Amino acid sequence: MKILIIEDDKVNAKLIENMLIAQHYNVQTAHSYYDGVELLNGFNFALVILDWKLGDGDGVELLDNMRKNENSTPVLMLSANNDTMDKVKALDKGADDYLSKPYSNIELIARVRALLRRESKQKTNQLTYENVTINITSHSVKIDNIELKLTTAEFDLLTLFMQNPNIVLTRYQLTEHVSKDYGSFKQSNIIDVHIKNLRKKLKGLNIIQTVRGIGYMLSKENWANYNIYCCL
Repeated sequence: MKILIIEDDKVNAKLIENMLIAQHYNVQTAHSYYDGVELLNGFNFALVILDWKLGDGDGVELLDNMRKNENSTPVLMLSANNDTMDKVKALDKGADDYLSKPYSNIELIARVRALLRRESKQKTNQLTYENVTINITSHSVKIDNIELKLTTAEFDLLTLFMQNPNIVLTRYQLTEHVSKDYGSFKQSNIIDVHIKNLRKKLKGLNIIQTVRGIGYMLSKENWANYNIYCCL
């Protein structure tokens, strides 16, 4: 995991850098507002540790611009000011956590770990394929940020497809996933009906392909005319 430190105090920046490296994190450091912006524009980071007072700019302003540019990277704001209103301001601008100086090394590392765990969990709960996004926690599906209304079975099927892209799933596997009443459904066309309805709701996005004689798969390539004799 790569962490970006934006701190104009080189001594303090080096202390934080050494702490994180000792915890086996990959670290980059910027000592100014504009160096921080340049690194944020050029690389992806798992976390940003951002000081409020930078020599050539304001950390909260940098944070505000990150969020306006839809950069959702978690930010731990550092400040020598312990005023409650400053904490509120930083959080309102999009900071994920706030730590007042002086702080203990143990507390800083604990805050870093907590933010990284939170971000990792959120990413695990979100699946994306092409311009379709599923959030498993909120049970929502969006195409280009427009939410779709799916039934429970349709949501479960789409989730399974997006967890297994480019893998052929048999009708039996799909039926097993959406229903525990296997006996009554195994000979029916219930999956085909769900797939038909799901395709309609995907508004012409051709990503659920029919694999003749077997089942379906999530793919941009049309497999209808291919003969496939085995699947995963």
